[in-house]
Amino acid sequence: VLGLMAEFGMKGTFFTLGWVGERYPAMLRQIVAAGHELASHGYDHTRVTQFQPAQFQQDVTRAKHVLEDSSGSAVRGYRAPTFSFRKDNRWAYDILQATGHVYSSSVAPLKHDLYGIPDAPRTPYREACGMLEIPISTVRLWGRNLPCGGGGFFRLYPYAVTRWCLRRINEQDQQAGIFYMHPWEIDADQPRQQGLKLRTQVRHYLNLARVEGRLRRLLSEFRWGRMDEVFPV
Repeated sequence: VLGLMAEFGMKGTFFTLGWVGERYPAMLRQIVAAGHELASHGYDHTRVTQFQPAQFQQDVTRAKHVLEDSSGSAVRGYRAPTFSFRKDNRWAYDILQATGHVYSSSVAPLKHDLYGIPDAPRTPYREACGMLEIPISTVRLWGRNLPCGGGGFFRLYPYAVTRWCLRRINEQDQQAGIFYMHPWEIDADQPRQQGLKLRTQVRHYLNLARVEGRLRRLLSEFRWGRMDEVFPV
């Protein structure tokens, strides 16, 4: 991923687990040295829906300390594992603010079986405590929000659909598009887990061999930047 971004001369934000930072501190320093933003993805990918407030505070505090100590760079952003911010855990914003984070990108304004707040704003907004929330990108079609921000949808959709959606967000909504991916999504030869449900297999393995080529097109056809620079806080 770092090699691809260097090839196209772009910078981005790496939402990274504290667990990873403990095991690969040199990689974190490499990310920062290349000019990218390092941000938090929590400590071990436990969804926020599984936490009580005190547990969540412990998780994000631990992750932030590990990432900062390993990289030598301040961590200001946070993304909840599996976009697991919902209406019933908005207390999380107060905890993020109290622990030194200044923005979140943890809301998917759509309906999904694992996550989502369908009626959340589609563009960046402030929570009651003042924390900036930068939701993952969607397009408004047929009276509903449709996902187009990356991940499994980048592998599921034909590339032309992703390109059309991002251009619509840029031109019609006059907004920056938010795109995300996981490093394992460019590893088509990764070990295959056995005994998975069909839906899980499709979500994880579909079109892995096509991701790198699609990424190259995406990086060449749009301008990209770090979250903290595209959305100053």
